Amino acid sequence: MRYQPLPADLYITNRNRLYQALPPGSVMILHSNDVLPTNADGSIGFVQNSDLFYLSGVDQEETILVLFPDAQDPKQREMLFVRETNEHIAVWEGEKLTKEQATERSGIQRVQWLQDFEVQFRALMCQAGQVYLNSNEHPRATIPTETREMRFIYRCLREFPLHDYRRAAPLLHELRVIKQPQELSALNEAIRITDDGFRRLLKFVKPGVHEFEIEAELSHEFIRQRARGFAYTPIIGSGANACVLHYITNHCQCQDGEMLLLDVAANYGNYNADLTRTIPVNGHFTERQRQVYDAVHRVFKECLAMLRPGVIIREYQEEVGKLMTSELIGLGLLDRDEVEKQDPEKPLYKKYFPHGTSHPLGIDVHDVGHMWKPLQAGMVFTIEPGIYIREESLGVRLENNIYIGEHHNTDLMASIPIEPEEIEALMQH
Repeated sequence: MRYQPLPADLYITNRNRLYQALPPGSVMILHSNDVLPTNADGSIGFVQNSDLFYLSGVDQEETILVLFPDAQDPKQREMLFVRETNEHIAVWEGEKLTKEQATERSGIQRVQWLQDFEVQFRALMCQAGQVYLNSNEHPRATIPTETREMRFIYRCLREFPLHDYRRAAPLLHELRVIKQPQELSALNEAIRITDDGFRRLLKFVKPGVHEFEIEAELSHEFIRQRARGFAYTPIIGSGANACVLHYITNHCQCQDGEMLLLDVAANYGNYNADLTRTIPVNGHFTERQRQVYDAVHRVFKECLAMLRPGVIIREYQEEVGKLMTSELIGLGLLDRDEVEKQDPEKPLYKKYFPHGTSHPLGIDVHDVGHMWKPLQAGMVFTIEPGIYIREESLGVRLENNIYIGEHHNTDLMASIPIEPEEIEALMQH
């Protein structure tokens, strides 16, 4: 692990906040994610279960977290089960957490080897009043594989069919949307590294470079600064590719006169930045490119003022649609008379701005949160308006990460160049 772990106090605080929401007699059992196979003897790089990491800080496969704050035996109130290492694992895979290291990382005093879970499991189930199990309840999730958590749910239902089972996800979602100071520290480090990467690109991009070369520059900058790597598969789209919302092939050559859309950011300590910038390949905006860029930038600044405690995201999105409609009329892309006659269920602006404006950010890029509940101070959201004109092979999106404060918002990416004059100036050096 190349990143600096966050202090165990964070995870102790997170667990204590959870205990306040649990009914008496409740046990919660969380599992790490699987190491997923590819082909032959290959596997995909491990990514920890976000909820288990949030409550323990442990970033290792084959981990089980058991929380039973009302257990009769104080030693059973917090238990962490980790994979025991041996000489074979040490030779082929390297070091794993010792019990002492797992305690230092998590603040959990009772750490046992994974094989000891079976003995404890039955004893806990016989005591528990309610059993909280976890699953991925993100509204946009697509889960074609059976996860480690799902296999455990099926086991519990089979072996203890009369228990009172409850969903852990809603409780954890409520906790995770409010960011603690230590979490903001990790997120700000991911943003700082992202800033350095973007500034490096401003000196690198020019006509003739390929999108994959730009990706390589970013990867080098991120990893050399101890980031895990990209927070998500990078989108590096020049010309018409900028109009493909999830363009990830990154294989084309950047041409003189094109705009380049960069949706790229770093992951540090399992916390994700999420940045989008759009820059001219040759370092100079044309008049039309500047018109579109300024329109998106104006919407961005309006959103920054609108995204406040008490706002409901779905209602906010409707207001953003009105702002975008006005800008599109000004750009000559929509006709005012046709807008007045449009079907409210199919607003015309969506031809040029088909996606949402803001989403929660944290351990997951599209972090857990609620679209119909009012925003609260302490949340972190993106703001990412865009205009995509396929007939002009021109796409512009701008995105920053915003901390929702009680009295005012904080743009966590305020230091990253966004003003067109600054971008042009930096690209000349």
